Amino acid sequence: MSEDGLKENSLTIIKKMMELSEKTQEDTSMLVDEILHSIFFLEVINDTKFSPNNIVRDEKMLNELKTRFPNPFDHYSSRLPKRSPISCVLDMIVRLIGQENENQIIKMLQDVIRPKSGDNNSKKKRFTSSTICVSQKTEGPDSARYYGVSMSTSGRHPGRIMVAASCLSAWDSHVADAVMTYCPGTTKKSYFDGTIQLPESVRCQAFSLSTGDEMPPCRSCGNLFGLYKNTEDEGWAYGNCAEVESLSNLLKNENEVKKQVQPTSQMCKDENRQKAKKETKDHLLDLLQKVKFKTGLEFYTPQRGLPLRNGGNV
Repeated sequence: MSEDGLKENSLTIIKKMMELSEKTQEDTSMLVDEILHSIFFLEVINDTKFSPNNIVRDEKMLNELKTRFPNPFDHYSSRLPKRSPISCVLDMIVRLIGQENENQIIKMLQDVIRPKSGDNNSKKKRFTSSTICVSQKTEGPDSARYYGVSMSTSGRHPGRIMVAASCLSAWDSHVADAVMTYCPGTTKKSYFDGTIQLPESVRCQAFSLSTGDEMPPCRSCGNLFGLYKNTEDEGWAYGNCAEVESLSNLLKNENEVKKQVQPTSQMCKDENRQKAKKETKDHLLDLLQKVKFKTGLEFYTPQRGLPLRNGGNV
């Protein structure tokens, strides 16, 4: 994809988030603020670096965004996002449609990330995920659904940066511990084991966003969460799968399930956990140095945006 195409892809996602935000009943401007910062950060650490001015080239729109959402412009080069842009899009869609409307949520997310007519190489589009996952305490219409998407970054370093950042700032502690059992490598740590075993009653189902088909968990998800039934032999990089974010959201909200999945390994002690967290922090700092992001590990806190002036559109 050309540089113009990459910038256009980022701008399209920003415009879509603004459009969806105006349709929600609640104030979702904080999600717009968050996605602006996340996109600006990821664009400035990529091999082809774009500033906000490069992405939003319409002066009127740029000024309106700076007025309503000043913090992303001030802090994209000094603070880290806690999650990738497409996670913000998914959150916005769930709030708009309602968590119970699973098929509609998947369809709308597909529409957002679907390549333009004639563009058959969607993998080249930035900030789009390949998989969505739905988790429930128990399978059934009355059980709340919790969603997650696969890591939506392009390039070797940005994906690793976002996994480490999410472990340290965003994901549920049990999920983060499970991922840090392996990350930043692919081999299980000799001193720490925070992996968990989900109860059989818990639903955790991934779907392809390109076809809508159900997808079995990969080997990595089997290692992290005990999702071994019909598991694929292939294992994706730890922390990249949609199951991670989906289960994190489930455990944050369902205390009964969280109590059932306490890590059982004798190596899951606080001193070992702190050692694993330090290794993750050191790895993240090393990656940030490689992409010439010179500030420390300060994470960005999204803020509510100011109302649209005169009821107009950005």
